[in-house]
Amino acid sequence: MTDRSHPTAKPIRTAITDEDGIDFAIIELFFFAYRDFTSDPDQILADYGFGRAHHRVLHFVNRRPGLTVAELLDVLKITKQSLARVLKQLIDTDHVVQLQGPRDRRQRELYPTAKGRALALALARPQSRRIHAALEDSGATERALIERFLEAMVNPELRAQIDIVPAKMSGKSHGDH
Repeated sequence: MTDRSHPTAKPIRTAITDEDGIDFAIIELFFFAYRDFTSDPDQILADYGFGRAHHRVLHFVNRRPGLTVAELLDVLKITKQSLARVLKQLIDTDHVVQLQGPRDRRQRELYPTAKGRALALALARPQSRRIHAALEDSGATERALIERFLEAMVNPELRAQIDIVPAKMSGKSHGDH
């Protein structure tokens, strides 16, 4: 292996620490938790030639049937171009259907198909099992605290998007903390 570093760059041989008030322990826990949280769905998605963007689209289309393309772009914070590619694949493989809006024919509403619903559930099941096991380990009384913490991690101006998820489907209302 060739040394590709700049000839005047000197390596730092000590680890970065919390000395600047940065909570590296929580940051690393997020990295590791996200890695493992996404690993099971990633394996399933690979069988379809899909990636995490497909997973996110399937998740929100299944949680909010009738979501418009514009609303989905706002939730996912991705470009039209990247959504167009992913959405085309999901439509071409019969996981999602796109219908004209009833009031505005330029609007495109997105709905899951039975195939799309089944895949969304298959992706969510291992994640739900992982969450359930983690909550059992931390104690069921901690759930509300964990939910408040995660919600607080969302940019304040975007937290309203969380409340759009149907409360009857999630088993609780996000406003009831």
